[in-house]
Amino acid sequence: MRAPRSTPSTSDAGQPASGRRPTCHPKRHNEETILERSFHEEIRALRLGAGEVFHGEGILAVTKALLQSGVSYVGGYQGAPVSHLLDVMVQARDEMATLGVHVEACTNEASAAAMLGASIMYPVRGAVTWKSIVGTNVASDALSNLSSPGVIGGALIIVGEDYGEGASVIQERTHAFAMKSSLWLMDPRPNLPTIVHCVEQAFELSEASHTPVILELRIRACHVRGSFVAKDNRQPAIGTHQLMAEPAPFNYEQLSHPPVTFGHEKHKGAVRLPAARRFIVERGLNELFDGPRQGLGLIVQGGLYNTLIRALQQFGLADACGVSQVPMLVLNVVYPLVPGQVEDFCRDKQSVLVVEEGQPEFIEQEIATLLRRAGIQTPLHGKDHLPMAGEYTAEVVLAGLAQWFDAEQLADLTAPAHALLADVASHRALAAQLLGQALPARPPNFCIGCPERPVFSALKLVQREIGAMHISTDIGCHALATFAPFSFGNSILGYGMSLASGAGVRSFQQRRPVAIMGDGGFWHNGLLSGVSSTLLNQGDGVLVIMKNGYTSATGTQDLVSTPDGAVRRQAEAASATDSELTIERTLQGMGVKWLRTVHNYRVGNVRDVLREAFTTPERGLKVVIAEGECQLERQRRIRPLRAAALKAGRRVQRTRYGVDDETCTGDHSCVRLSGCPTLTVKPSRDPLKTDPVASVDNGCVGCGLCGEVAQAAALCPSFWRADVITHPSGWERWRDRLRRRVISWMQT
Repeated sequence: MRAPRSTPSTSDAGQPASGRRPTCHPKRHNEETILERSFHEEIRALRLGAGEVFHGEGILAVTKALLQSGVSYVGGYQGAPVSHLLDVMVQARDEMATLGVHVEACTNEASAAAMLGASIMYPVRGAVTWKSIVGTNVASDALSNLSSPGVIGGALIIVGEDYGEGASVIQERTHAFAMKSSLWLMDPRPNLPTIVHCVEQAFELSEASHTPVILELRIRACHVRGSFVAKDNRQPAIGTHQLMAEPAPFNYEQLSHPPVTFGHEKHKGAVRLPAARRFIVERGLNELFDGPRQGLGLIVQGGLYNTLIRALQQFGLADACGVSQVPMLVLNVVYPLVPGQVEDFCRDKQSVLVVEEGQPEFIEQEIATLLRRAGIQTPLHGKDHLPMAGEYTAEVVLAGLAQWFDAEQLADLTAPAHALLADVASHRALAAQLLGQALPARPPNFCIGCPERPVFSALKLVQREIGAMHISTDIGCHALATFAPFSFGNSILGYGMSLASGAGVRSFQQRRPVAIMGDGGFWHNGLLSGVSSTLLNQGDGVLVIMKNGYTSATGTQDLVSTPDGAVRRQAEAASATDSELTIERTLQGMGVKWLRTVHNYRVGNVRDVLREAFTTPERGLKVVIAEGECQLERQRRIRPLRAAALKAGRRVQRTRYGVDDETCTGDHSCVRLSGCPTLTVKPSRDPLKTDPVASVDNGCVGCGLCGEVAQAAALCPSFWRADVITHPSGWERWRDRLRRRVISWMQT
């Protein structure tokens, strides 16, 4: 059946058609509960005992290693590539409770880092995790205050080092924070036995030197697959099963507060650093691989070992098992370095190359200093042959090794190196010739049916009416609106910082600036840094909060405001009063006067509310809460339900949208306003239409945005909606037959 320019029903898209204020769809506690993302296999792997073989990814191996190490508490803030660690542990809370391990999903990285304060005064092992440099930035205050007094129990920070082409953040390294705050930094070789060993040794290193340890894992290390022989999980000596009768006695020396902080600083260099270096040598944490080419030497970060071996294999300098002909010092601990270890490796070498990813070259500079102090004149190379910035892929390392061979005039290696590089260049030239042109850009996009896309469509419509405005964007899914077709955004300054970043702009702009923020960013930082500051300074601006119910960009983890989620249930159980933990109540309690909640998929309504926010004479902060459940999370619940209903022979209805070829003029404004991946173009069947027409492919989830945009923008009536019914009722079958007969009669 056909309904031009219609609005979505309560079918597959699940968007309510009534006039009441919509809410994100709650996760019901019956049949839908079991249909959320399941980590059943991962949890089973965590139960493996001594002698059993673990198979899986690197980050799950880290999770297992924590339990084998007798960890007492685990916390963190999710972010690629380490989200899996906390996701699995949160879903395995029952398993953790059996062991006596406390697991906590923190509201930001600062609160996660502060959890490690438990190990300052108590002999308990704790681990926290977060994403890369952006997380370490947020946690840096707590880390500085943690490292000053040091720890008694082992304290481990697992950081997803999101650096290089696959990164989704600014290009910086965790190494600088480790050096700044005297935190030991491990960068394990990317194979599971080494990663697991480093996790277990990290706790002992922390306890031996009374210093927190950072374990950095690159994207490839987190997702590398392999196996190792498991050990039994250890129940912590102090944990949820073994409670302490009394707190630790007061000890001012363990507080990060002057005047004892001056003593802490001396203690770091005089006691903790030597203790760490002794431990690294005694336990053999750094690995020395010998080889027949004794005149050469390679010093490499552990995390880059696999890439370096792959490059050496291309020159015939390493075999399929990874045995290198060039002696190699693999730094599984990149800070601190052990002077004697580096000196012994370099002393009799003709030349040494340091393979260190990123800038500045912290490791290379320190090695150069150590060698000169020891009077060792071995030529040291690194960034003179390898790029200063960027990810060290095998091809990049390949080119760097070739330059090194050239500089050292190694005749037996120079010729093969140039031949190999010429072969790579010829393959590139052939690819360019076959393609005939550069590959078209393929920017990332919102998920199909994402509830945030309609808000940006509405904002684009408002811009047509009132003109462009300054848009402060934020970390999260909504940052994808910086790409075409929306191209919105003047700044991104951190998670939850969009409103704060527009504070200065408000003072010299005629038109009100707008800040975009997700509900994850709101609870992470935006509430205090943005809303509180704006209210304090009586700022006038517009804040749009995308309330999709989850921290969606990191894998749809629960928030305080997640509808009927685990976090919300716990918060409500802890209060005897009505404690509906919504963003609206929080903002009203803080004094926000102008507050509107709109349903994302009603593009016309969103446009009207945004227009009002920009044009109202009322001064002060104006907040628009755009509400619509994350479509990815919704589909995870809906699809298994639909599949089960189809299997059982029950009635199933889903909505599809399409475009009438005959009506479509080929204007394509619908594509420019929505940007949906399923809304594309195809050749027209009408020979008089030279331009392609719009088309909706089979990926459509029936959110209705394309039809809504067409209606709001008054573009064309070419969109139709069809309700596809499987296993229809008898009445529906009879009605369908009647309609077909009537339509057939009218056509003849």
